[in-house]
Amino acid sequence: MLPWLLLLICALPCEPAGISDVSLKTRPPGGWVMEGDKLVLICSVDRVTGNITYFWYRGALGFHLETKTQPALTAEFEISDMKQSDADQYYCAANDGHDPIPSELVSVHVRVPVSRPVLTFGDSGTQAVLGDLVELHCKAPRGSPPIFYQFYHESIILGNSSAPSGGGASFNFSLTAEHSGNFSCEASNGQGAQRSEVVALNLTGLSLVPTENGISHLSLGLTGWLLGCLGPITMALIFCYWLKRKIGRQSEDPLRNPPQTVLQGSTYPQTPGPRQPEPLYENVNVVSGDEVYSLVYHTPQVLEPAAAQHVRTHGASESFQVSSGLYSKPRIDIAYMDYEEAM
Repeated sequence: MLPWLLLLICALPCEPAGISDVSLKTRPPGGWVMEGDKLVLICSVDRVTGNITYFWYRGALGFHLETKTQPALTAEFEISDMKQSDADQYYCAANDGHDPIPSELVSVHVRVPVSRPVLTFGDSGTQAVLGDLVELHCKAPRGSPPIFYQFYHESIILGNSSAPSGGGASFNFSLTAEHSGNFSCEASNGQGAQRSEVVALNLTGLSLVPTENGISHLSLGLTGWLLGCLGPITMALIFCYWLKRKIGRQSEDPLRNPPQTVLQGSTYPQTPGPRQPEPLYENVNVVSGDEVYSLVYHTPQVLEPAAAQHVRTHGASESFQVSSGLYSKPRIDIAYMDYEEAM
């Protein structure tokens, strides 16, 4: 009796079993999507028994996004322009006429490319002194973490830093004379790199900074000031020295400064005066002939310009020179004078 009963049960029409497995996948896969790109949420079931109604939800509380009914194993829901605020958890559910069966939660991440970073200096600002500890701070206003930063002096990499949770990063270095110039930084998060604007750092003041070889550097500003001041002073000193030597040579050159002859007159003892000048020499020996030696006295006398011109125009026979070591030989044409008479 039992086998016939089993055959009778199996001959009766049996209602097909409903769906038992619902899953949600994303495109791009893994739930990672760039800001501005589209996200596709794909909901799947394990079997189809007719029309299936698909539901899409956002967040753990189940904010309803979309509903579709179709006799298919899969259904898609598309978000065309993803924003950073769209990063969240998503899930779907499927219903074949019985109770809806939900999928598991899937996390969706929106990757934001870094924006152009801004480079700033620390407390020192763009004015710094040699030897100072300078802080460079680079920050991209937008960008998904982690963000990797590189710091540049001109085109040379000074160092790098990272911000695992986003935001900015800093780099410190000791300022030397070689660091004068332009600085910049670069930010990257794997979605492209952005370079900051160039910022110039000016070195001011005086500071002695020991370098690797022990040599100390003066600040560029002081060096320029010294060169600017010492240059004109040195040229002025050289010119004064040259002018002094030129004047000295002119005063010593006999061709440029001929000696001025001071004519001095002879005075005989008969010449009246309060005081007779002392003779430089006298010769009392009478020489035979028309000539007789006379007493010679040294009496300084400055001639007026007219008298001096008169003396220069007469011949040597009409004048005589008087000095401390010369004889005077007067011409005696009118009368013969004896030394004793002159005395």
